[in-house]
Amino acid sequence: MKPFNDTFLRAARGEEVSHTPVWYMRQAGRSQPEYRKIKEKYSLFEITHQPELCAYVTRLPVENYNVDAAVLYKDIMTPLPAMGVNVEIKSGIGPVIDNPIRSVQDVENLGMIEPEEDISYVLDTIRLLTKEQLNVPLIGFGGAPFTLASYMIEGGPSKNYHKTKAFMYQEPKAWFALMDKLAEMTIRYTKAQIAAGAGTIQIFDSWVGTLNVTDYRYYIQPAMEKIFAALRAEEVPLIMHGVGASHLAEEWHRLPVDVVGLDWRLSIQEAREKGLTKALQGNLDPSLLLCDWSIIEGHVKPILDQGMMHPGHIFNLGHGVFPEVKPDTLKRLTAFVHEYTTR
Repeated sequence: MKPFNDTFLRAARGEEVSHTPVWYMRQAGRSQPEYRKIKEKYSLFEITHQPELCAYVTRLPVENYNVDAAVLYKDIMTPLPAMGVNVEIKSGIGPVIDNPIRSVQDVENLGMIEPEEDISYVLDTIRLLTKEQLNVPLIGFGGAPFTLASYMIEGGPSKNYHKTKAFMYQEPKAWFALMDKLAEMTIRYTKAQIAAGAGTIQIFDSWVGTLNVTDYRYYIQPAMEKIFAALRAEEVPLIMHGVGASHLAEEWHRLPVDVVGLDWRLSIQEAREKGLTKALQGNLDPSLLLCDWSIIEGHVKPILDQGMMHPGHIFNLGHGVFPEVKPDTLKRLTAFVHEYTTR
C-alpha cells in the first residue's frame, strides 16, 4: 500500500500543506460505470449492508480519481430505521417515510440507536477500509437534525418545507424534543464511526438554508452546539456543510468545528472578508462539470487562488457529484488542482 496521505487532515486543521487536497461530495457512486453496474443488482441499502461491497464503492473514487480523502458510501437516512422510522429510498424520488412525525407523542415514540447492534455493517465497512484498504483518511458523516427532521415531518423530499417550519413554529415542545433526540442519535452514530476508524466527521445540513438567521439561532443552533461539543473530545477534524445557506456561514463558524463548507453562492474571498478564519471547503458549482475543460479551468483557478491566500483550504464542489458527470472530468480536475497548487 502507498504511504498514508494526510494532506486532507492537515488542511482541515489549518496547517501548511504541499498541495490543496481534493475530495468530492457524492464521489462514491453516482457517475461511475462500475457503480452503475452494481446498482443494476443491488439497492443503496443492500450495498451498505454488505461491508465488502460497500468498501469497494467507497474506495473506488480514491483509486480512479486520486482524491485525498474517501467518503463513506451511505445515506443520511441510514440510522433512522433503528429509531423506528419507516424509510425507503425510492429511485427518482429519494427518501420516503410512511410514518411521519405529527405530534410530541410521535417524537417520544422514537427509539435510540445502539450503533454496534443497529448499524454494525457500517462500522464493519469502516474497519475494513481504514485497517486494510485506504491510504487516505475516511470521512464519516451524519445528517443534521433539521435536515433529518424535514424528511421525518414532510414524509419525503420537499421544495418548500412548509410542514416542517409550521411544526417548528407551532409545536415548539415537540420540535425541541425532536432536535434533542436527533442530536443524541447523531452523537452516538458519529462517535461510533470515529471509534471504528473514521478520521473526520462531516455533518450535512442540506436544507437548513430555508431558515433565516434568527430562527436558526433559536430553533437549530442549540442542537448543533450539543453535537459538535460532544464530538470535540474525539480529536478528529469536524466539518459543517449545507447548501443554499451562505447567510448561515458566520453561524457555522461560531460552532466548535474545524472546517466550514461553502457552496458556490459564497466565494472563499467573501467568506474571509466576513471574518471566517477557520479552514474552508469548496466550492465549485457542480453544474460546471458538464462544460468544456477550458470553462471548468477558468472557474477553478480563482477558487484555488483565493484558497491559497490562507492556510486551510480543501477543494470540493458546492454540492454533490451528479450522475451525468464523466469520471474522466473528475480525474482531470483532481490532477489539475494538485498540479496548480503544488507548493
